Amino acid sequence: MTRSRASGSLAFGAALVALVACFVSLEVWRDRVYGEPKPGDAVLYVRSGAAVRRMSLSFAPFVSDIYWVRAVQYYGATKLSNSPAKSYDLLYPLLDITTSVDPRFNIAYRFGAIFLAEGYPGGAGRPDLAVKLLQKGFRANPGKWQYLQDTGFVYYWWLGDYKKAAYWFDRAAAVEGAPWWLKSLAAVTLAQGGDRRSSRALWESLRETADNAWLRNNAAFRLQQLDALDAIDQLTAAVKTYEARTGARPASWAALVRARLLRGVPLDPTGTPFTLDPATGAVGLAPESRLNPLPTGQQAGPPAFPPAPAR
Repeated sequence: MTRSRASGSLAFGAALVALVACFVSLEVWRDRVYGEPKPGDAVLYVRSGAAVRRMSLSFAPFVSDIYWVRAVQYYGATKLSNSPAKSYDLLYPLLDITTSVDPRFNIAYRFGAIFLAEGYPGGAGRPDLAVKLLQKGFRANPGKWQYLQDTGFVYYWWLGDYKKAAYWFDRAAAVEGAPWWLKSLAAVTLAQGGDRRSSRALWESLRETADNAWLRNNAAFRLQQLDALDAIDQLTAAVKTYEARTGARPASWAALVRARLLRGVPLDPTGTPFTLDPATGAVGLAPESRLNPLPTGQQAGPPAFPPAPAR
């Protein structure tokens, strides 16, 4: 390469870095002055991940980081919006561009799938797109058995299709380097799909093998929700015992304590007192509990998720 060509390349690279830095600075200034952009005002002018990748040149990882940050901001702003007509329409395109520019962006695939699968209005309510994103990740990274495992989780938790969930756990087990217990997971899912004990086994396995702290914390969060469901069952049984003994519903937890059915006011796994409706005898989480909303039935719908890190 001649000196003039090298100088030209360096100048071009410096200019591109300066432009990107300027863009980021303007975004930071805009957020400080005007606040976070409203989800309804979001526009994505370039939707082709391949086109963005071509334009990114050697700065692809940096550009993918920018799109990932915008995807997380867009998801968070939409989730917190009080608009009755809020839409997550741009979430998948943002994630698609992020992972097209950097096909090895592991967190974008795994967290992005959670954002897409989570039920509306707390998430996009699009488990089909979550599966699409994870399958894209596996095609780009065929040694990542975790993407197939996550696909199984989507079918298990959000679609309730235990046969397909078991199929994907089995596919994950066939990838070289995958843990032995995935085969057992497939068998348990087929035999006990939807049972709370099998749900616990799924999240315990994920907690023990997750490759980053956020996924481990999310699995621990899910297990706390299952603990809360178990506790609600036990407390509901205590309420029914009280009713059978007295012929009346308890007015408060104190009534069950006096009846020696409880030792004290029951707390959920986060230390927040459970609620008791004196009119119906229903036991539940306090509105301020961070475990809200609990999955319904044995495993059903998706709970809330703690915020994800930037990368």
